[in-house]
Amino acid sequence: MLCACIDIGSNTTRVLVAEAGAEGVREVLQQRAFTRIGRDLRANGAIPPERIAEIAAVVDRQLDEARRAGALTVQVVATAAIRAARNRDDLLAALRSICGVEARVLDGHEEARLAFLGATRTLPEPAHGDVAVVDVGGGSTEIAVGTSGGGVAWSRSLPVGSGSLTDHHRRADPVTAEEIAAMRAEAETVVAAVAPPPVDVALAVGGSAASLRRLVGPMLGPEAIERALAELQAGTAAAVAARWDIDEERVHLLPAGILVLGAASRRLARPLQIGCGGLREGVLLEIAQAGA
Repeated sequence: MLCACIDIGSNTTRVLVAEAGAEGVREVLQQRAFTRIGRDLRANGAIPPERIAEIAAVVDRQLDEARRAGALTVQVVATAAIRAARNRDDLLAALRSICGVEARVLDGHEEARLAFLGATRTLPEPAHGDVAVVDVGGGSTEIAVGTSGGGVAWSRSLPVGSGSLTDHHRRADPVTAEEIAAMRAEAETVVAAVAPPPVDVALAVGGSAASLRRLVGPMLGPEAIERALAELQAGTAAAVAARWDIDEERVHLLPAGILVLGAASRRLARPLQIGCGGLREGVLLEIAQAGA
């Protein structure tokens, strides 16, 4: 079934068009725009009117691209930044009037469940035993634990993400050792507040994890995480972006994302395998299942 998901997050608004079904997910089209809603919220808790107009225009363009690609169903979802905004109804109304869509605002459990579904169902080989999925977003981090066959048995949504940590602590380019230390301390404190059950396998998904695959490969253990941080301290965001073919805005957010992933890895007592799919793939798989 060819369908699409538009995901309005704290850092980015993304569209994924794919064939989804029992065989998994086959990507047809994927696009991204850095809309950084979370940064606006940290100023006064609301999305400015001009940002609402910008997001609605991005979603409208992505809807058009999805329909041109042949998507029969398009679902728009919104995550941490939207559910936290005190004027989120204004954005939802703009999406309704400008784009003709009813966006689904996910709570933390739904976000974790869908990321778990997308991560576990898109692996090259099925994961055996108890699996953790760590989804680092811009404004929150979801950790879900369960099994590939049984789904999520435990989940938590944590109030820390790559955008929030960056905005709280980072000013320099390249990132400094002092800024890394401050971000690391906050990430470790927030993640230490939860006690996930023991797992056999741990997966990392989200924008930071996907970009880290280019820097250090598919596994995030302590050595790989420190190697990535060293690379990001060695040059400006523009230089690192050019060297590794990563968006410059993503490079700016990466140190914070890495530190949240590192804290989660230590809490789970497992290295993190970078997944092939996450929230958007989970939404598409759920659409396909409902239409089967």
